[in-house]
Amino acid sequence: MTLSTRRQAKRAARREARRALPLWRRLLPTWRVTLGTLTTALLLAVGGFAVLYVIVPVPDPNAHAVAQNNIYLYADGTTEIARTGAVNRTDVTIDRIPLHTQQAVVSAEDRTFYQNRGIDLKGMVRAGWNTLLGKGMQGGSTITQQYVKNYYLTQSQTIERKGRELLIALKVDQQRDKKDILAGYLNSSYYGRGAYGIQSAAHAYYGVDVSGLTLPQSAYLASLLQAPSLYDVKTATPANREKAVARWNYTLDGMVQLGFLTTADRTAATFPDPIDPQPATGLAGQAGYLVGVADDYLISSGTIDAATLKAGGWRITTTFDKPKQDAFVKAVQDELTDELDPRARPTTDTDVRVAGASVEPATGRVLAVYGGPDYAKQPYNDALRQDNQIGSTFKPIDLAAGLLAQHTLDGHPITTETHYDGTSERPVTGGPTPYAPPNEDDVDYGNITLRYAMVKSVNSVYAQEGVDAGLARVRDTAVKLGIPDTVRGMDPANTSMTLGTATPSALDLAGTYATLANHGQAHTPWSVLKLERVNPGGAVDVPKTPDHNPTDAIGRGIADSVTDVLRDVVSPRGTGAAALDLGRPTAGKTGTTDSNLSAWFAGYTPELTTTVGLFRENPKTHAKEPLAGTAGLTRINGGAIPTKIWTAYMTAALGGTPTQQFDLQTGHDDPGPGFSPGPWPTTSTTSPAAGTTPAPVGPTTGATRTPGGTPTHAPSAPAATGEPAPGPTTPTPQAPQPTATQDQPSPAPRPTQTRPPRPTDPPTATGGPATHPAATPTP
Repeated sequence: MTLSTRRQAKRAARREARRALPLWRRLLPTWRVTLGTLTTALLLAVGGFAVLYVIVPVPDPNAHAVAQNNIYLYADGTTEIARTGAVNRTDVTIDRIPLHTQQAVVSAEDRTFYQNRGIDLKGMVRAGWNTLLGKGMQGGSTITQQYVKNYYLTQSQTIERKGRELLIALKVDQQRDKKDILAGYLNSSYYGRGAYGIQSAAHAYYGVDVSGLTLPQSAYLASLLQAPSLYDVKTATPANREKAVARWNYTLDGMVQLGFLTTADRTAATFPDPIDPQPATGLAGQAGYLVGVADDYLISSGTIDAATLKAGGWRITTTFDKPKQDAFVKAVQDELTDELDPRARPTTDTDVRVAGASVEPATGRVLAVYGGPDYAKQPYNDALRQDNQIGSTFKPIDLAAGLLAQHTLDGHPITTETHYDGTSERPVTGGPTPYAPPNEDDVDYGNITLRYAMVKSVNSVYAQEGVDAGLARVRDTAVKLGIPDTVRGMDPANTSMTLGTATPSALDLAGTYATLANHGQAHTPWSVLKLERVNPGGAVDVPKTPDHNPTDAIGRGIADSVTDVLRDVVSPRGTGAAALDLGRPTAGKTGTTDSNLSAWFAGYTPELTTTVGLFRENPKTHAKEPLAGTAGLTRINGGAIPTKIWTAYMTAALGGTPTQQFDLQTGHDDPGPGFSPGPWPTTSTTSPAAGTTPAPVGPTTGATRTPGGTPTHAPSAPAATGEPAPGPTTPTPQAPQPTATQDQPSPAPRPTQTRPPRPTDPPTATGGPATHPAATPTP
């Protein structure tokens, strides 16, 4: 038998054997077919990669070198706010960049840079695996890949762009020296503050030439590359500042790991605070503040990243209403700036600052903000800062939490008419830390309702009520209503949290009160209607913006009950009496903090919510300074200048529009999601009718909270020591400037009664006023 015949016989035998197999087995390919297919696929892949490597050229630098402007527009879509986005970059050669700067960037961004061939397959696989494990989106790009993306390609997130990036990175690594690649990366990267390239970054953050950067400064600039805007410690939130410092430490630790830095030098390094941001050209007046709010929203919402935004070419239509924005500026000028006399009162009438925001409750649209008088002179956006305590403007949150709880910790009902002991400096019972806050002017109010305690902003009552509601519930309610959970001063381990140690921004606070105005439906404030960019080829980029559907924060009955109480604050006897000049249905709350370091008014009509905060800050040290003496007033309470600014702005903003009435459905039908309270008490009373002056004492029934925490039956009439009589009406425009005793309705003379003993134990190191200085809010 010949060789050919033997082969034919074997093939025939294999065919017969295969025919004898079950059908399912015959459908499976043989190992020969499988091996052949895999080999063919591998050869095709290698061949395809080789072909692509040859045919994909290293392109010319992209058009990013030609600066484009971002155009910001008011909500009408035609009125321009500002033009920004010109690329601020000065290229430098690698020999001008200190070696420790180069090493810091390698340590922060790509620790295999000097060993890899332009790509890091292991890093890409690791990043993809971590992403699949739910550890967040992670990148595995090398410095070479990032340089290719910045210099040759675009920031588009497509598979085609990523494939080209890999191929070009391989070519660039083969064709160029590592020093040249690193120089290109350092010169093309974005560092925040409008600075592209390491030279511009050195000037923007430290006011020095790149050659003068120190090791700690270099490590900080390298750390910025991961999140330029978020990690700018001069403008970052406290949480983001901590992340920036952690990234700085990561960079230095990497330098030690790679042998660039000794352990001793690492230990000696201290964090190098950068200089204050310098104003950008073209952002004078209010423009810079509005642009800052819009940029912050676009980046924080994930619509686009900072580098893509700063690359320019975007047409951004904001939610800002120009007439309302102009009205806010004029209100501050008329009610504050014109009353200041820095020459006559240099120690009190200088460095006075205002933070303000105005939000549409039904949609969450930001209609106006006040971040400062002129961005060219003060490049800090006070409307976004989160370092001023809000004082008694937090009390409505305490009340909402109590209504949600429906019962105190010991089982007694909480309603707007529940009675509490208003004795000044009465020790709070049941709190995690000792606390006995004084009332305004140390007035003892006796047995009063929660409604009346809100009207007079009685600290002793709401310090206890917040504890009764549960501090964890108070914090949760604050977050649901709109206060970010990252702000300082909202630790349930500190009893003082109840009186406003929290430090949300004016915009955060406006969003929180807008939730109350919107019957418990919460919107995160947003400031961009749309954005688009026309590319050189004619294609239009239109990134998808987030949806703005409301979330259920608290039930309508709870929110409307709080609004009903806050309407009484804006009454002749209330601390917000000055807001009566608006002449419309209004609800609001005043707030002033310890040492008169800040004063607030947060209020709303059915159609518009606005907050105004006032504080003083040393321009060099940025330390807060007391407001006492400002504009010639002994003390600045929330019911004084902040309320007057609010009223002037709201009068202009709502001028010519029909007056809307509050559509309130008070009650406690549904406390909202996430709460499981017990049954609502059957005893209730009717709130005073709109337009009438409420009686100073609440209903004739209800639980009374005594200093010891034991409920008693409320008296049917005021005790002899009674509640303070209604204060004077709001001064007319012709009246003299209010003094410290005139700018709020005055309580009756202090009752003579025995005060419970004060706590003798000082606050512990675990919390309380020692950890978070207690805001002892006054009206």
